[in-house]
Amino acid sequence: MKSGAKITFLDTPGHASLHRDARPWCESHRPYYSCVAADDGVMPQTVEAIAHAKAAGVPIIVAVNKIDKGDANPTRVKTELLQHEIQVEDMGGETLAVEVSATKGTGLDKLEEAIVLQAELLDLKANVDRPAEGAVIEAKLDRAAALLRPCLSSAATLKVGDIVVAGSEWGRVRLLVN
Repeated sequence: MKSGAKITFLDTPGHASLHRDARPWCESHRPYYSCVAADDGVMPQTVEAIAHAKAAGVPIIVAVNKIDKGDANPTRVKTELLQHEIQVEDMGGETLAVEVSATKGTGLDKLEEAIVLQAELLDLKANVDRPAEGAVIEAKLDRAAALLRPCLSSAATLKVGDIVVAGSEWGRVRLLVN
């Protein structure tokens, strides 16, 4: 990112996985970012993501993507969000919404600015003196590197040698890859 901030975007690939993964994610990370395609509008996945974010009590930033497509209608997206009690700033509300084109890079600097601004306003900082907490995104077995568990830490610092507990399983951190 231009600002030097580290921002992680998690792409949930489908409705079923979103239901399983989004709620714990929302509860452990703030704020929550939702991406809505300007040519499709608000879809069931978006409605479910909004519900999870609201249940977790976390602020939402909406990225209205694909504004470069011919049938894109960002205003329609923002209007549809009203049906789910999401009122964006340019319609008199408090929810940040940024129009972007991921493929062309349009508006990504504004999205970064919105994310960094909200993080500063919410004073989001990790306490480096406490044990790490986070969410395991997925797990896979790599025969050369044993079990890999990509995860995102929401608080504190994780170090090599720390013990990690995920559900009923535990292990020791042998390697960290950024």
